[in-house]
Amino acid sequence: MDELELLKKDWNKSDDHHKKLSGKEIYPMLHKKSSSTVKMLFYISIAELFLWIIINTIPYIISTEYREKLNEVYANETLMTWLTIVSYGIILLFIYLLFKSYKSISVTDNAKKLMESILRTRKIVKYYVLYNLVVAGISLIFGFYHTIHYDPAIAAEIKDFSDKQMFMAYVIMTVFSILFIVVIWLFYKLIYGLLLKRLNRNYKELGKLEV
Repeated sequence: MDELELLKKDWNKSDDHHKKLSGKEIYPMLHKKSSSTVKMLFYISIAELFLWIIINTIPYIISTEYREKLNEVYANETLMTWLTIVSYGIILLFIYLLFKSYKSISVTDNAKKLMESILRTRKIVKYYVLYNLVVAGISLIFGFYHTIHYDPAIAAEIKDFSDKQMFMAYVIMTVFSILFIVVIWLFYKLIYGLLLKRLNRNYKELGKLEV
């Protein structure tokens, strides 16, 4: 049991006067833990940015076939450029907002403001995860549509499909899309969920100190 847990236990069973004293001791620890958690979220977001850059860049450099298919899908270079700018721009915006939250938490000495910063951080992360899930879904739909209508090999295979076979093909694609999005959601839940739980616990403890 760490020092914070011991103080909280002592605080819960003490009289009002001692609770005020212990509360003053607990707050700096909650402040430090919250600041450390947001800093970790900030570092993870930077690592994620580099991860996506590597994932998108390496196949494009080493695979001619991948490069040709990508150029085929995004025949309009201006569109591809803008999509890339927007995608990385949103990740950079997320990093910037997390950095602002970290600085806000680091400098505040007020429990109410600290609680507001924690709430704001949780919202930022949740909106970012939601954005990525939506983008993943749209990308899959666009990829399947392009494959069915513009990939000569796939078009040759499905041209003689019956309505039932086409229906099954769409069902399989839908199930695959859902599973893919669930995997991404689990990925973000694993990475960001644990840290958000810590912030949530800190938020609840700060609420008790405010009572």
